[in-house]
Parts: sequence; C-alpha cells; structure tokens
Amino acid sequence: MSVEAEHPDIVIERFARSSRPMRVAVVTETWPPEVNGVAITLARMVGGLRDRGHDIQLVRPRQDADGPGLGVDRQGFGEVLTRGVPIPRYPHLKLGVPARRRLSRLWSTQRPDVVHIATEGPLGWSALLAATHLRLPVATDFRTNFHSYSDHYGVGWLRAPIASYLRKFHNRAGCTLVPTEALRRELETVGFRRVRVVSRGVDRLLFTPERRSDALRAAWGAGPDDLVVACVGRIAPEKNLATVELAFEAIRAAVPGARLLLVGDGPSRAELQARWPEALFAGQRRGEDLAAHYASADLFLFASLTETFGNVTAEALASGLPVVAFDYAAASQLIRHDHSGLLVPRGDRDGFVAAALALAHDAARRHRLGSAARVVSASHGWDAVVARFEQALSTVIAEAASAPADAAVAARLPTA
Repeated sequence: MSVEAEHPDIVIERFARSSRPMRVAVVTETWPPEVNGVAITLARMVGGLRDRGHDIQLVRPRQDADGPGLGVDRQGFGEVLTRGVPIPRYPHLKLGVPARRRLSRLWSTQRPDVVHIATEGPLGWSALLAATHLRLPVATDFRTNFHSYSDHYGVGWLRAPIASYLRKFHNRAGCTLVPTEALRRELETVGFRRVRVVSRGVDRLLFTPERRSDALRAAWGAGPDDLVVACVGRIAPEKNLATVELAFEAIRAAVPGARLLLVGDGPSRAELQARWPEALFAGQRRGEDLAAHYASADLFLFASLTETFGNVTAEALASGLPVVAFDYAAASQLIRHDHSGLLVPRGDRDGFVAAALALAHDAARRHRLGSAARVVSASHGWDAVVARFEQALSTVIAEAASAPADAAVAARLPTA
C-alpha cells in the first residue's frame, strides 16, 4: 500500500526530472565511510542526482583507504582526491588542503556546469576561488555552525572572525543552501545573501519501528517493559550532553530500571564513560545496525544547540520514537508539540528535563507520540529533497547565464 493510500492527510510531492543532464562538481571535506550528518546527507544528494541522470565529479580529501591520485571513475561519476590533514581531536577525519591551481587546471579542461561546495574549509575556499576565476556558477551549503562551535572549544574569541569569514565565503556564491526557513532568516539578518531552503530527507525503509530487536534490548540488560532512553550523535562538547545527563538522572530517580543508550563517538567519550559507568556506549553504528539501535529504544533525547538541521531527529521520528528536543532546527520543522514529540524553548534546560521526565512516566503517551512520529516522517522522503536540490543548481546555472559577466562577478563580492 502506498503512503498516500495509508495516510491520505499526507501530501507527497512529485517532481519532474531536469530537462537535460548537468555536469556537477561537488567539493566536500567529508564523505562516507566517515560518519557525520554532512557526509551522509551529501552522499544521498549525490546519489539522487546520479539517479536523475546527472554527471558528478566529486572533489574530496584522500581518506586512509584510498589510493593515490584519482579515485573511482565510472559512468557518470568520477572522484578527484586531494591531500588532507587530520583534524585536531578528530584524527579519523581529514581537513582538505588548498588546491586552487589543481582545480583551475582541471575545470579549465573539464568544465562543469556548476560547482557545489558543501564545506567551508581550506579545500572549499580554494574551490570557490578557482570557480570564481573561471566564472563558473557556484552554490554552497551552510551545514555546520562553526561560529557556534568555537564557544565549546575554548576559542570563543574567534566567533566574530569565523562568522565574518563564513559570510564572505557564502556571499561569493550564486546561492547558499540551508535546511530550514528559520536558519535562512537568521543568516539573512546578519548579512548573508541569496539564501535558499533545501531541507533534508530520511530513509524510511531503513529507519523503521520494524527493526526493534528484543535480542538487542536483552544485550543491553533491558527487558520488554524497561525504559531505554537513547541519544545518537557525536559525543563532543558542542552536543550539550550535560543536559541529557541531567534529564536521565531525573528519569533514573523516578524509573529505577531505565537505561541510557549513547550511540556515536567523539572526543568526550572517555570522560563520559568514566562519569556514567552504567550508561550503554554503543560506539558508531551504521546501516541496519544503527536503525536497530534507534528502533529498540523507547525515548529519544536530543539536546544539541549547535545544529543547522540535526539528521538524527528525522531518523528517530522515522523509527517511531517520541523525541524531546529544543524548538529549533529539524525539531522545530518536523515536530508538532505533543503530537509527534515534545518541543522545549531553546536553551530551557529545566524545561527539557521536565519534558523528558514526563514521557518517562507515561508509556501510553510515548506510544501515541511515537506512532504519530512515524506517520509525520512520510512527508520527508529523499526524492523530493533531491529534486529541490536539482532545481536550486539549475537556477544558479540559469541566473549566471543571464547575468552580464561583470555584474555576475560583482554580485559575488562580499560587502563585509
């Protein structure tokens, strides 16, 4: 049975494919098998564009498993691997080094229709300069609040310079893509121009309540009626896990058999494991294994205040979990309060703890919200998201073609 037939109140948008294939150069400093929201989302976007008949040239730092030079090169898809250096505190991730000359030579002979830059690091900046020099249409993603992260790593004094750099970076592009309307308004208020919304999707075939596993719960020491509270994501200071800790302490005092499940890895893991010896640290999980961890929990807590979106919120909803989150980013866009989850005013720690405790006490309410969460996720499939991404790239190409050359370059020069 189709989603429309099962849930007639949900509107599924149908999109025609682009009239002609595009040659898209995609530049990113993270890519699977790295596990983070940018890598996973971008891989979905690239795969969707290929499914719609477009040619992709992927430019990224070489990972440990890659050989030298060019990466995979098959019909409609090729990779250009650049040098990368490990990121401090995240040695498994690479930061791309500048490659302006190489990209200028490459794009002079293999000219793409549009360059899409997904990350704002050194590789992204050099790609922006090369594309601007060659007068190639450029789209960028604003995906990570680096200016917010600075406060969590003892370099808050860099907040203003980083914000200025990001504004300068994105204002040189034909458009900047963001996942929510709220983020578009926020960026435009501080001087970002040509900001457009392209949301994110969720794989409902992968993330589904049907993957709930009694065997997995038993391995966690949880019986059928025990409460498992989950939190998925990077275990790092910017994820506000102190609020999750406070909420779970309140839950455990009221529901002694409750278990806390943390899925993910990061620089704070060792410290938290020492502080929370009874918590379940599952590490990084992928694919069906990750989906089973979601579905086998009973309640999802997401306290981060530094997201541009927060893919884990959509994944939890699709898995049939009631979500407690602050009212912004993906939660604000996807959750209707007390219908598919509970929303708390941004930064209200006491309110977050109270909301988590209320759901921990009420299994019937958790079931009602979780059932609604699964239904809501049906309107956030990847096909519609990729189609909007495709349309945004097509629009940038058309706008660049219609603008006088001098005006097109001038429009990308930063005002600050």
